[in-house]
This record gives sequence, C-alpha cells and structure tokens, in this order.
Amino acid sequence: MTKRKGLLDISVDVKGLLQELPNSRSDASKPEAKLSESFAKVSGSISVMEALDVVTRQMRVSGYRSRTISDYILHVEHFQSVTKVKYVADISANTIYLWLDSMKVSNQTKLTRLKCLKAFLSRCFDNRWIEMKFWKTINIKVDQKVKEGATEHEVNVLLSVLDLGNFIQLRDAVAVLLMFKTGIRINTLVQLEERHIDFRNNVLNLEGSIMKNHQQIKLPFDDLLKRLLEVLIQHNAVIRQEYNKRNNLLFITKYGDVISTSPTHNNIQKRLNKYAKMYGLKNINPHALRRGFARSLLDKGAGVSVISKALGHSDLSVTTKYLHLDIEEVANSLRTYL
Repeated sequence: MTKRKGLLDISVDVKGLLQELPNSRSDASKPEAKLSESFAKVSGSISVMEALDVVTRQMRVSGYRSRTISDYILHVEHFQSVTKVKYVADISANTIYLWLDSMKVSNQTKLTRLKCLKAFLSRCFDNRWIEMKFWKTINIKVDQKVKEGATEHEVNVLLSVLDLGNFIQLRDAVAVLLMFKTGIRINTLVQLEERHIDFRNNVLNLEGSIMKNHQQIKLPFDDLLKRLLEVLIQHNAVIRQEYNKRNNLLFITKYGDVISTSPTHNNIQKRLNKYAKMYGLKNINPHALRRGFARSLLDKGAGVSVISKALGHSDLSVTTKYLHLDIEEVANSLRTYL
C-alpha cells in the first residue's frame, strides 16, 4: 500500500541534489532627525529624561529596531533611578561607577549595560548637551569566551540526516545552508523575500531595510543552494495557496505565515536548537553559522576588511572576535609580509 502524499511532502527528489556533498551520515553614517526647537536648549540644561526622549525619537526616525531602542530606555532609566542624576550635565565618571557598583550581576552583563549607556551619552555629545567624552576611559574587564563557528562537516552531517522530502525540514536545511554560505543574520533571513534572490547571477540583493547596519549588500551563493532555493520557492507557493496566504517571504511556517523575528519565538531558531541536541551538533545555531562563514572566508584567503563587509559589521574589532585568531595565527600571517 503506497503512502498518501501530504501537503508538507516535497514532490521533487531534493535528496538527489545533495549528492555532491561529502558522505557525512556515518560521522555523527547615520541619518539623524532634526532636533525640534523645543529641545534646542543650552548645553547642560536638558534633563536626562528629556534627552532620552529626544534620542529615542531620533533613533526611530533613523530606523533603529524597537529592541535596541527599548534597551536604551531600560538602562538609562535604571541609571537615573540609581544615581538620582537629574540633568545630563551632572553625569560624571563617578555617577557611572556608582551605577555599576549597585548592580549585583556578572561583569559581562555590566559591560553590556555600560555600552548602552555610553551609546546614549555619545548621542548627547552629538546633540551638544555634553562637552567632553569623559566616559571613553570607563571600562569593565571581562574574560572573553571563545565562541566556535560551525564547520562544513557539522553542516553536512545535519543535511544528511534531515528528511528533505518534508517541507519543514527542507526549509530548515535551506536556512542553515544560506546562513552558513552567506553569513546573514537570522533576523535578515526571516525577512527575505523571493525578490531578493537573483537566480541569473546567483546573488542575494539585500536592502538596507532588512540589514542591521541599514546598508545594502550583495552576497553570492553557489549552484547547490540555488537549486534548493528553487525547490523551496515552488513548495512555498503550494503552502500559501492551500491556506490562502498572501506574502512573498522566502521562509514561512507550515501554514504559510510569517516567521517571528523574536529570538524566543523564532520557529527556525528553535528547530535548529532541537536538531543540535538531537544529533549532538553543538555549533548548529545562527551565530555559529555566521562565525563558520567568516572563518571559512579567512581560511580561503579573504582579508578581514572584506569579511567584515560581508558580515555587515561597522567595526573591524567585532569581526576579529568572530574569527578568534590566536597569537600564532597572527604571527604567521604577519610573517608573509616581511
């Protein structure tokens, strides 16, 4: 008796597209809003809460994510409640240290909150409410834990055990491969639309509106990923038609809906965590896939500046952390230029 084909079953022999993979089954300048005249006060006369209100408005106009803005509000309000500092001009190194000392959290958490406060103060400086960047020398020492990137072997193992005849697992496989081969973030991934894919030139055309740094970029992909994307798009149309959904998103739920961009509700991210535990693959997650992409580029000879651009980083120091270069690697690289 033959098995009845269901809505989530893929009619194309997707598994055959992966024959070229190694056999791994057996090896388990920021635009700013113009400041309204009502807030164009003499330097130092503006209160912390008024400054926060203006800064958050500027950020919204500039297109910052709501999560980033809410972090500003949370940490600046906490700083003000602890230190009782009313005016921006009264913020000093001493008040910042007082705030940090009041926290009963890890140094890493303190550092994260300090960075947010510093970013707020930098905007106050740009608005000429503060005359000097006195906070630049304030820092917290944290032992940096090296985060590994996904390897090609780990990705191939996962692809070999997934059932690519099932829509959900095919979608997840394409998501993993796309993040590993282009380095895009999970938030960018779930906002991708079919129009962002140039199949003629095998390129992702990513608009600034779906990028964290708001800058447009083009990222190439290989023929294997191209064929998998074509199959996924074909079945997306079947799913959307069945549930009468109208969207052009590349990654959708089994009911044709939008995948949440929230880390705690992201369907794909949750399933990657499940696969990692199920198959013992510790580096199958969005951040590890990005790191794996960066490391692969470095190993193939790409320069750090090119890798940084591909990752959408605004600071090379962030890229070097992704690459976690050790002392010997740096020395050996420098030796080639002697």
